[in-house]
Parts: sequence; structure tokens; C-alpha cells
Amino acid sequence: MHEIWVYLAGSPLLALTLTLGAYQLGVMIYERANRHPLANPVAIAVILVAVTITLIEMPYPRYFEGAQFVHFLLGSATVALAVPIYKGLSALRGRVVPLLTALLCGGLTSIVSAVGSARLLGADDAIIGGLYAKSVTAPIAMGVAERIGASPTLTAVFAVSTGILGAVLARFVLDFVGSREWWQRGFALGVASHGIGTSRAFSVDPEAGTYASIAMGLHGVLGAILIPVLVPYLRF
Repeated sequence: MHEIWVYLAGSPLLALTLTLGAYQLGVMIYERANRHPLANPVAIAVILVAVTITLIEMPYPRYFEGAQFVHFLLGSATVALAVPIYKGLSALRGRVVPLLTALLCGGLTSIVSAVGSARLLGADDAIIGGLYAKSVTAPIAMGVAERIGASPTLTAVFAVSTGILGAVLARFVLDFVGSREWWQRGFALGVASHGIGTSRAFSVDPEAGTYASIAMGLHGVLGAILIPVLVPYLRF
């Protein structure tokens, strides 16, 4: 048994199976909890994977050898953002100006609030650099990080953490501010929490999911263009 375990532990297939299995278990728990935001499947999967590779003492580089297939699919998922944007264009009639205004204000607020808070708390430049693109979907955020001289890995961690927190807390925040329309709630979730938030929006309401996917896609495109241009002026 020991020899079999040593063989399996060194196989990339173990890491891939662990990743997919953890997410599937997270989805099952999410469904059993009646899709409660606190039972977010991504958060559950992250915790399960982190605990498991710690217990079996699997180095992260070895884990990534198997999980990199999922990472590879992020590129395809980024290109596929064009699909919901195209399908949702007709839904933007009469709402283009307020939505674009919300997108620009939301994106700028996410940067200023995160970077400003980090500076006030005395964070070093490496951490601050990773916060500039945290609210853009992870694969785009990593590319933006490379362009502005920040750590892509750290940026990805912040992006995923932002998505999880947004998916978990958005319902309570939006209820508190009195937002009731699904298109408003979905768009806000897409701007603030990118892919993970969009997944949460689709699980709640189709209209919310549509607007969340539009917001995520537009935020990714505008973020990739504007963040590298604006960062030199935002390094306060």
C-alpha cells in the first residue's frame, strides 16, 4: 500500500482528481444548503484542496503539475467572455450610460479602496502591486499584473479571494442598500466579483447572471486596457 501511495502521490493525475473532486463536493454542499451564499462551492473547494495537500505534504509545484490543466482552461474561458457580451448586447438598450458609468466607478473604487487601505496598513509594494487588478477576472488580472510589474501569482490570489468574498457577501450588501432589480444586482456582482460572482448570479436568477457576465466581460476588457495606463497616476 505504501508503494502504491508513493506512486499515486507523485502522479499529476492525483492533483487533477483532487481539484475536480473538491469542486464537485463543494457544488453538492452548495445545492444541499439551498444555494446559500455562505456555502460557496469555490470557497469550499479551496479549503478542501489546501487542507488535503497540507496533510499529505504535497509541495505546491507538484500539485500544480496536475492542476495546470484547469489553469490552462482559464485562457479559453477568457476568450469565451465574448459570447455573453455579444448575447447580452440587446439587453443594454436604454441602460448603456448608467451601466458604463457604474462599471467605471466600480472599477476605480475597487482599486482606490484596496490600494489605499493597504497603504494605510503599511503593506509593502509587492502586496500593493497585486491589488491593482484584483477585481478583474483572474486570467486577465494576471496578464495586467505582468504589464505593471506586479506578481501575477499574488494578483491571482487576490482576484480569487475577491471573487469568493463578493459571491458570499453581495446578497447581504445589496439587500442592505435596497437594490432589488435583478439586472442591477447582477451587474454589480459581475463588476466586483468577476467569474465567481457571475457563477453565483446565474445560480440565483438568469437575468442577474446575464448582466453579471456582461459586467465581467466589459470589466475585463476595459481593465486590461486602462489599468496599465492609470497605474502610474494611482501610485499614491
